[in-house]
Amino acid sequence: MIGKELVRQCHEKNWVVHYLTTRKEKIESQSNYQGFYWNPNAGEIDMAAFDGVSVIINLAGASVSERWTKAYKTKILESRIMTAALLLDSVKSIQHNITQYISSSGISVYPSSKNKHYTEESREVSDDFLGKVTVEWEAAADQFSELGIAVAKVRTGIVLAKGAGALPKLTKPIAMGVGSALGDGQQWQSWIHIEDIAGIFLFILNNKLSGVFNGVAPSPVTNEKMTKAIAAYLKKPLWMPKVPAFALKLLLGEMGSLVLESQLVGAQKIEAEGYLFHYVNFEKAIEDLL
Repeated sequence: MIGKELVRQCHEKNWVVHYLTTRKEKIESQSNYQGFYWNPNAGEIDMAAFDGVSVIINLAGASVSERWTKAYKTKILESRIMTAALLLDSVKSIQHNITQYISSSGISVYPSSKNKHYTEESREVSDDFLGKVTVEWEAAADQFSELGIAVAKVRTGIVLAKGAGALPKLTKPIAMGVGSALGDGQQWQSWIHIEDIAGIFLFILNNKLSGVFNGVAPSPVTNEKMTKAIAAYLKKPLWMPKVPAFALKLLLGEMGSLVLESQLVGAQKIEAEGYLFHYVNFEKAIEDLL
């Protein structure tokens, strides 16, 4: 989802994109858009993908919105670590012109809190499953610095896009007239519009930045406010009681943390570098996307 928007914005700047895919039928060949096959599980990659490339953006990683069985939790971790390792080993083995490695990451690295405001300087690290995954994810990215390559990590929040990602899941019950806040509704949801998350990646690229950046809009909202804003835009009533936390945990298991945990995350660092958000307010983002 983010990759498609990244490609669109790259092409607006007349930048050529090489992309990696695990599905050979998804390979296209155009003057500014060339696909290459890889299979991280088998350690396979088409080395021609690196020809003429100066920046790698790695968005690879299995979705965290599938049920977290023991096997799937392994997949969530390995899909992030193994892809970075294969890219690193490949770059080590060739003559290359790569100067930047930009990796996706997640705000789930921050512990759940309803009153703690997190910035990139925050040193607290969540000890739950996704927190541990994110620590290993970022450590895998940092290994590129050993090759003299600048490394940036974008801790991405809830990405809102048309017809994909989190937004359809948020809007569907509300549109059906059975929407309600989750848990007590006071957990913070640090969101970002699809145009802005792609814009942050390319801003980091264009300005040769390195380090950790929070990929969130400047104005997080609570789950209750998010739910009410969507309902107001859709002109739908909210008459259902809030869904109790225990019911969500019974329904979703450990994955319930995705909707119950609270991360109040700031975007001041990327703003201080000069990035201007297109969508600062949640209501404006919803107006655009819905």
